[in-house]
Amino acid sequence: MHYFTHILYSKKLNKYYVGYTQQLSKRLDNHNWKHKGFTGRANDWVLVYKEQFAKKSEALSRERQIKRWKSRKMIEKLIGK
Repeated sequence: MHYFTHILYSKKLNKYYVGYTQQLSKRLDNHNWKHKGFTGRANDWVLVYKEQFAKKSEALSRERQIKRWKSRKMIEKLIGK
């Protein structure tokens, strides 16, 4: 199985969301479903970036690295915006 570190973007919130998952399309559907939590505030999340890894630990490590940046500018540089 493969794991993905992904970045989603919501135009409504003008925010990025960084996460990791094994099932990318299913996870995106879950984020766009109205629920409690950060991503539940919008239903227009789109995938803007992904990286694939062989191990869960690698995907989680990459997610944490990106989140530690705490920088919109760095995320936009990564996704090529």
